Amino acid sequence: MTDLTDDVFHLDEARPGEPTSAHARTLRCRTIATTQLRQRHHIRDLAPMGSGAAQAGDETLLSEEQEPHPSEMLLAALGACLTVGIQANAVARGIPLRRLEVHSHGDVDPAALWGTGSRRARPLGFQSIAIEVHIDADVPREVLKALVDYAVLWSPVANTLHDPVDLVVSLVDRQDGS
Repeated sequence: MTDLTDDVFHLDEARPGEPTSAHARTLRCRTIATTQLRQRHHIRDLAPMGSGAAQAGDETLLSEEQEPHPSEMLLAALGACLTVGIQANAVARGIPLRRLEVHSHGDVDPAALWGTGSRRARPLGFQSIAIEVHIDADVPREVLKALVDYAVLWSPVANTLHDPVDLVVSLVDRQDGS
């Protein structure tokens, strides 16, 4: 079995929005509001995610029947990142996987979102997220646990969630001249 714990990367200090090293990639997503709290997300030249187009008469202001909402997409991003990390490291360690599923869940109080509910201060977003990893492979449980722990340790999405991150939000002047 290959020990991947020797692969350590040191990141230089960088300003938000700038790559942290010569090997860093700047990832981008363009999100366009479409209708009634729906969006379309454009990433690279991939097909847009989220249709943002409900059937006439089917939508309500906060309809959840058409598309996932942003908090669910966060859980999906985390699940995707962990799945890829587990798969890649299983291949690197010579562990054939028959089945891999990552189940994630967390509670969100919608009344606290967007400042639309009670004005009393309370935590926003997820207070905790639980992850259950289901793997079917012919290796001891300790090997699978080490594989999962390693994937979590090196997951960019998991690290973004559990470590402080500089979030820089700026209002860009309109470019249409009006």
